[in-house]
Amino acid sequence: MGRWVPDSQGRLIKAAIELFTEYGFDQTTVAQIAAHAGVTQRTFFRYFADKREVLFWGQQKLDSLLVAALEAVPEDVEPLDAAVEAVKSAGAVFGDEPEGPRLRNQVIAANTELRERELLKVAMLAESLAATLSRRDVDPDTARLAAQTAVTVFAVAFAHWIDEDAPRQFATVVDETYRNLKALTATAGVGSA
Repeated sequence: MGRWVPDSQGRLIKAAIELFTEYGFDQTTVAQIAAHAGVTQRTFFRYFADKREVLFWGQQKLDSLLVAALEAVPEDVEPLDAAVEAVKSAGAVFGDEPEGPRLRNQVIAANTELRERELLKVAMLAESLAATLSRRDVDPDTARLAAQTAVTVFAVAFAHWIDEDAPRQFATVVDETYRNLKALTATAGVGSA
């Protein structure tokens, strides 16, 4: 085996998802992932601290992307609209191709520890969005509410997007989900007065 393997990280991710899907997360070892990818275990550990990180490696990239997208939204846009606009940019991480995220989600859904970690990562996204909104002089409570709501829109849109038979752009599904939320909250306020 050569010392350098092109796109080792991508090959490790692909190999891990394939093995996790076929054999289960707990039954798959780092050694199996490395062998399946055609690299050494040492190469695996250059990219990932452990096999869980294969599933969560893009968190920092996603977080940075959403924060940058939110910072790019004009200051006069309402906080929730701005936060939802930011989460639409997540499609750039997914490549607007749901197959990989769908398989990743199946692996996470089958393992309690991974589901807990996923929830923590989603909470961290909300914290980053709230902090960014606060830097835009949005009241802290409003910033948290807008960020949490935008992340909920993100989660609902993501679940819908990975289940679609004919994939659409992720941003389109986010827009649709946000319109549904607006319709839901508009009708909720009608009978409560």
